Amino acid sequence: MDIAAVIRAWGRAVATQLHYRMLLLTLRPFLAALLLWSVAMWWGLQMLVDFIQDWFVLHRAFDTAGEVLGWFGLLAFKAMLVPLVAMWLLLPLMIFTALLCIGVFAMPAISRHVAARYYQQLEQRRGGSLIGSLWVALSSFAMFAVLWLLTLPLALLPPLSLILQPLLWGWLTYRVIVYDALAQHADAAERQLLIRSQRGPLLLIGTVAGLCGAAPGLLWLGGVISVLFLPLLAGVAIWLYVLVFVFTGLWFQHYCLYALQQQRAAVAN
Repeated sequence: MDIAAVIRAWGRAVATQLHYRMLLLTLRPFLAALLLWSVAMWWGLQMLVDFIQDWFVLHRAFDTAGEVLGWFGLLAFKAMLVPLVAMWLLLPLMIFTALLCIGVFAMPAISRHVAARYYQQLEQRRGGSLIGSLWVALSSFAMFAVLWLLTLPLALLPPLSLILQPLLWGWLTYRVIVYDALAQHADAAERQLLIRSQRGPLLLIGTVAGLCGAAPGLLWLGGVISVLFLPLLAGVAIWLYVLVFVFTGLWFQHYCLYALQQQRAAVAN
């Protein structure tokens, strides 16, 4: 694993993030995600809460949850259990929405900006498309959702949750963003070869980005404690996710174009 290349790409991403164009780039994905989630919360949040409430009553889950919380001295949280579960279930969808909006609205601009400044001589072979980007994003999230639900009980075990959840988010992040980072410059064969050969560094970048995304998630779940400020907290959480993913997109973009440049040089020799 080329850690030096990962660190170099991170340093360039930090410098690029401070450019005014990259700061302004967060606006469109943020507004798109915020509009989508405003409609979704207005239309379906109460239905989801009611469904979870009925499920808990039907399966007598409140008694079991009360016993478990009592063991840990957290019985006061029993009253917030239903909205907390609702927020927890919506969290992956919120993150995926921000990730999808970044891919659609931000990554093309990020690719042009980074290529123009650092990789002007790199040939653009245009092996990606918007349809391909949406397919990769949706299919990757479907696989992620299954794995996330299967491993959700393990989140109660601190050692495993500290490993599994970041790895899952890292896998989803690099699967979605790497396609967009290489869409303009690599053809399909080059992209597949690069993903196979650079899987370790790409997963590392995605995992670190997933860990950075923990703060917005905690803010979103904190809306359970202060329902009155839930719309405001949701908006701030979405903006933070967009900011994290724009930086992540820059990090992946720098690393992927450098790796593609090295890969082509190796093939030529």
